[in-house]
Amino acid sequence: MGLAPLAHGGDLVAARRLFPNAPEPFIDLSTGINPYSYPLPPLPTDCFTRLPDRAAVGALAATAARAYGAPSEGCVVPAPGTQILLTQVAALATRGRAVILGPTYAEHAHAAQLIGHETIEVSDPDQLRSVNLAVVVNPNNPDGRILLQPLLLDIADDLHRRGGLLVVDEAFADVADNISLAAMVERSNIIVLRSFGKFYGLAGLRLGFALLQPRLALRLQAMLGPWAVSGPAIAIGAAALADVDWKTRTIADLAQAVARLDRLLVAAGLEIVGGTLLYRLTRCADAAVLFEHLGRAGILVRRFSENSEWLRWGIPHGDPSWLRLEAALTTAHLA
Repeated sequence: MGLAPLAHGGDLVAARRLFPNAPEPFIDLSTGINPYSYPLPPLPTDCFTRLPDRAAVGALAATAARAYGAPSEGCVVPAPGTQILLTQVAALATRGRAVILGPTYAEHAHAAQLIGHETIEVSDPDQLRSVNLAVVVNPNNPDGRILLQPLLLDIADDLHRRGGLLVVDEAFADVADNISLAAMVERSNIIVLRSFGKFYGLAGLRLGFALLQPRLALRLQAMLGPWAVSGPAIAIGAAALADVDWKTRTIADLAQAVARLDRLLVAAGLEIVGGTLLYRLTRCADAAVLFEHLGRAGILVRRFSENSEWLRWGIPHGDPSWLRLEAALTTAHLA
């Protein structure tokens, strides 16, 4: 029967339990986190010794508004990661039917259920049009599916006529061109979520943003309470989001890396069925066997309970990781 998929990527403790004899260091390719992380700037001591300053939070919100294309800092709510925002945003919708376009990140459905919504996952975007809460991950995790702005805005218009809320999780939109709804969030029923840690490679910092109409932003800020974001996250986030040159260079580096990864995957006989510059999704009949083969080689990729033929691959970092992955794929002997 094989090993059951892990609930989330990045769980190296569980991976070591599954593969206790695997060589170290374990190579974690199970997430979509950028391996080329933003270089940490020097931080003043008072980032750690004082409560976060309200003016610094406002400056971070203004920088995020410029970086993401939101209308103003009043439309931006910084948070300790986007995960904590899922339930808070679901609570902004009138309790009723929540529909998530899937298959996708499972925590959206879980969050909606916690709030009390009757929650289902659908595969047709047209089924999002007449509900209390509609959720789209764009680009989608794990297949990279993209819904273009005109379709999303048309869905938002239909939802508005029925009092419904559209939440668009743009966790991976930093590596996609011209798809964001950030500029449209002054509409009263569109909320955009932006992850910081994935593209900037600093997931442990716990920083994310909700972009939404200012009146809703005030409600969300009240729900989060004061000092929601740490001093170090404020300082590092503001520096990184303002660094346009780093973003441009990093996207170019990721494009080269994902092309290299594609060549390895295709040479191993895998079918690439989707992805972004931060991850690739493959399909093969022997996915469970390959997962275990890689695990014994000290390489963790992502499996999915909803599709036993899928594997998601993050981007390796450094020549030793690339060489170990190539060697493991060469010896996989897929059918």
